[in-house]
Order: sequence, then C-alpha cells, then structure tokens
Amino acid sequence: MQEKPYFCPNCRSNRTKFRVLFTTSQSFVKEPVTGSIHDMNEPVMIEESEPTIGCLVCGFTGNEMRFVKQAEREPRPMTPTNPAYR
Repeated sequence: MQEKPYFCPNCRSNRTKFRVLFTTSQSFVKEPVTGSIHDMNEPVMIEESEPTIGCLVCGFTGNEMRFVKQAEREPRPMTPTNPAYR
C-alpha cells in the first residue's frame, strides 16, 4: 500500500477510514448426491498487482489508485493551527 492520502471517489466525504481487502482461494470436494463436504483444503492468499481498498463510510470498494487519484484531484488544504497547550 502506498503512503499517500486517500479520498473516497463515491461518497467524497471520507479521507480517514478505510480497509484493505484480500482475496483467498479454498478448494474442497463435495458429495454429488447429498452436497456434504468431504475434504477442504486450507485457504491460500491470491496475490494481486494492486490492493483493493474499501471505504468504511459508504462501503465502496475499488483499486487503490482510484482513492489516490481522487485525493490528488481534490487535495485537502492545510489549515495552520496554533495550539495553546505545550
């Protein structure tokens, strides 16, 4: 995952709450008549060229570059702050 800001291209309100989604594959053998599972192998991670990101506000999912490009199109302005505490 890139160390760049994200911005949800769908709801256009979320810049902070996201999740990364992983894809797995799991093979199994089924009984053809009853449908019961006889043998199930361990899940195997499927390598992807680009991570899939999900917005935790609206639920939209897409490739990482969609979120990065949206943040580049609409950058968040830096607001100067002067905290009174130290």
